[in-house]
Amino acid sequence: MVTDRQVRLLMKLLQEEKSLSVAAAKAGMDEKTARKYRALRKTPSEVRREHDWQTRKDPFSEVWEQIRSNLNINPGLEAKTLFEDLQRRYPGRFADGQLRTLQRRVKIWRATEGPPREVYFAQVYKPGVLCQSDFTSMNELGVTIAGLLFDHLLYHFVLPYSNWETGTICFSESFESLSEGLQNALWELGGVASEHRTDRLTTAVQKADHPEEFTSRYRGLMKHYRLEGRKTQAASPNENGDVEQSHHRLKRAVDQALMLRGSRDFADRGEYASFLGRLLKQLNAGRRDRFEEELKVLRRLPERRLEACKRFKVRVTGGSTIRVNHNVYSVESRMIGESVDVRLYVEHLEVWYAQRKVESIARLRGEGKHRIEYRHIIDWLVRKPGAFENYRYRDDLYPTSRFRMAYDELRGRHSQQKASREYLSILHLAATENERRVDDALRMLIGKNERITAETIEELVLSGDKPEPVTDVTIADVDLGDYDALLGEEAVVTC
Repeated sequence: MVTDRQVRLLMKLLQEEKSLSVAAAKAGMDEKTARKYRALRKTPSEVRREHDWQTRKDPFSEVWEQIRSNLNINPGLEAKTLFEDLQRRYPGRFADGQLRTLQRRVKIWRATEGPPREVYFAQVYKPGVLCQSDFTSMNELGVTIAGLLFDHLLYHFVLPYSNWETGTICFSESFESLSEGLQNALWELGGVASEHRTDRLTTAVQKADHPEEFTSRYRGLMKHYRLEGRKTQAASPNENGDVEQSHHRLKRAVDQALMLRGSRDFADRGEYASFLGRLLKQLNAGRRDRFEEELKVLRRLPERRLEACKRFKVRVTGGSTIRVNHNVYSVESRMIGESVDVRLYVEHLEVWYAQRKVESIARLRGEGKHRIEYRHIIDWLVRKPGAFENYRYRDDLYPTSRFRMAYDELRGRHSQQKASREYLSILHLAATENERRVDDALRMLIGKNERITAETIEELVLSGDKPEPVTDVTIADVDLGDYDALLGEEAVVTC
């Protein structure tokens, strides 16, 4: 088939060559064909007749009106669903191989008769006006910390005009994570834009029937930084499209960097955070020119950061616990009956009493969980050993797996009451002396398969004896003469 390019070349060669045959040969076409196009003075695409006829009978011509009626009523119907319906109603009439034909017909219907599709309108951004943020899960990247899968999110902040971006590692879409992530971004940026847009986060945006647009805490955060809050419409993530696209690009860049690094495992969280920081700095280096334009018009930061915490006033229960955000934490038993102030941060909470911080506890993720510190209640447990066996939070009273093994061993030799009393004596020793030394003593006795008693544990702890390091492995020297002897012998195998 002759192409437009060949004909254009022919027309050029006809002006340079003396004969048609030479020009046709150089253009790669037959002389008769060359003569035809010389006379036409048109390219093949200009003389080609549009294909407007059918080469085979349409198998759906008799049922198309039914199909069209279904599509008009339910435009979301897929061609495969319609085809399977036809096969049920007309057994043996439509073969599986005709599905593709129907799919083409439905596709043409959607483009010519179907409902209008959503239009996305490209936006023009001005420097320093808008910033966007959102949370994104990083779990798909398979990052591990010390060999364990690191389940985490990233609070992702973007300036749409320059695409400058940064992020903060977090573990939930809580207001504390939002507040800390946004403030980290603004202080790293060194200025404040005019508007901040996020999607409909429940920690920031009220429900549709609420008279207020944003939550009081989010309004306070916006007011502190003189930001005007913006939110997307319901089910319209495309309105926050710049940060949504940045999620994809950033995770792809992180994935590539991890491949180049040769390992997805990090020694600790700090090393992983430094890795992300270096990558973001590298990505932002290519956006410097437009970023400089933004810096010139950003507003000043306030004099100080806003405290990124939620405050509660709770009373310590008779079980020496407090309930915060649907989770239970233990405190010192001497606080029972007192009202304490709790400051809930992204990853920890602080307990304050009489204007003094008395506890700092790692925050639990999710709801309906508990964290009981045995040192808070052990003094009274040893006085009430009968309460141990059915204590609601008993599993929190095994600091390590060896403490659990010790209780199981005691339970196998003694009555429930005596086993509890003996174990609580060991736990009390860990609280008053040193938990690690008690754990080492348990490892020694378990390793030697010796009986565990509180008295024996106390003697080992006070003696200062340490078990051999777990990493010490003794391998006997191999005598190669044994192999020579085997090779010299004849082996007889009987079947």
